[in-house]
Amino acid sequence: MDLLTNLALGFSIALTPTTLMLAIIGCILGTMIGALPGLGPSNGVAILIPLSFSLGLDATQALVLMTSVYYGAMYGGRISSILLNIPGDEPAMMTTLDGYPMAKQGRAGDALVLSGVASFVGALLATIGLMLLAPILARVAFLFGPAEYFALYLLAFCTLGGIGSNNQAKAVIAVCLGLGLSMVGVDSSTGLTRFTGGSLHLFDGIDFLVAIVGLFAVSEVFIFIESRGKDSAIGVTLDRITVPIKEIIFTRWAMLRGTAVGFTAGLLPGAGASLGSFLAYMLEKSLAKGKDKQNFGKGDARGIAAPESGNNAAAGGALVPMLTLGVPGSGTTAVLLALLLTLNITPGPLLFTERPDVVWGLIASLLIANLVLLVLNVPLVRVFSRILQVPAAILLPGVTMISFVGIFSLSGSHFDLLLMIAFGVVGYILRKLSIPTVPVILGILLGGHMEVSLRRAMVLSDGDWTYLFASSISIGLWIAAFAGFIAPLFLRHFIRTPFRDRGIG
Repeated sequence: MDLLTNLALGFSIALTPTTLMLAIIGCILGTMIGALPGLGPSNGVAILIPLSFSLGLDATQALVLMTSVYYGAMYGGRISSILLNIPGDEPAMMTTLDGYPMAKQGRAGDALVLSGVASFVGALLATIGLMLLAPILARVAFLFGPAEYFALYLLAFCTLGGIGSNNQAKAVIAVCLGLGLSMVGVDSSTGLTRFTGGSLHLFDGIDFLVAIVGLFAVSEVFIFIESRGKDSAIGVTLDRITVPIKEIIFTRWAMLRGTAVGFTAGLLPGAGASLGSFLAYMLEKSLAKGKDKQNFGKGDARGIAAPESGNNAAAGGALVPMLTLGVPGSGTTAVLLALLLTLNITPGPLLFTERPDVVWGLIASLLIANLVLLVLNVPLVRVFSRILQVPAAILLPGVTMISFVGIFSLSGSHFDLLLMIAFGVVGYILRKLSIPTVPVILGILLGGHMEVSLRRAMVLSDGDWTYLFASSISIGLWIAAFAGFIAPLFLRHFIRTPFRDRGIG
């Protein structure tokens, strides 16, 4: 009964004209952003966050807009993967293995529609999973004390570098940089300033929105400039669009298995959509037998349906730990966490009781957004594919303008603009060195909370460090953190093997 009541509350918010329009706009913008190679959901959400503040949206409306962009970008990433053999973002890498070969066979339309349906299945079931699982996990979160939260934050840092980074050492460097930046400002315990260099602008610390937009959006501009703004072009011809009913029926179980695997991966802090899409693809390939297995990599429909449902399900799963524990499950949810904190909303178990309008309005909007995305991505896929031909001369000024105007409208500070440019330079350097930028953001976001949890644990235990391992929950989290840090060292070879076989990566 509570579930139905909460859903009714959510739909009463989501079906208001303004909120519904924001969900539709977010889906369209997200699909366009996801279709552009290299931008991806993290960059798209980071670029548009300042815009949501400029429009004067309330907390629920801003979150609905950004999560619709998030879901839309996950849908859109498959377009360049199938047509160009270039993943729109990292989770879409596995789609290139069979999507591009199918497109080269003259079935680009079938591949795009099939991937759209698989994305819908994964995202819809993951949203239902979020609706059912998040309240339960929120109740479990009341068992967490400072020691458990410290171990949980450690788990997030240990796993976030994970599969996506070149090596764990670089992920550690990124985390340490983020944690160091989180210490800038006035110490809440002693009242002393730390690492401010005497600048009054830094007494309140570093604004994570400035850091996010700089590291993601501005650094992307520098990357575009370095590539001399080369225009994109469609790699294969997109003929008539049809609905491949036979392939959809044939891959129905692949979609369901991919959804289950992807949602589970999304629940793990730092694992996210990349791991979800990989595991879903490899599961389907392992279940195939004999000659059937040899079809993978040559345009097999299951090789499209499984990773697409997996990565979109992981996107929904990643929202669960963010809303219930305040720990992002992916890079994009780290950006969404920054949005919530900026709106003075603290994610955690109390969010479901103190702000049910935000949580259930979001869930209802995501259910609607999935239907909108299915409608958009089947008949209008030809329109979205044209985005790949947007000249850099138009794209670059647009990204730059949104970033600068958005940040300045928030604070009115020229110092923040200079700091954003500085973060853009740092982000560019990190990307050239193949050092992941998401752990830097996570360090800035969670570093203060991690420090507070550690101090509280030491106060409660009178300085006894063994208190950090006193409960079964904290011990389990420490073990998971250690395993999450070590496992990629062994898994990376198996993850990259399919791409080496295709000459990718």
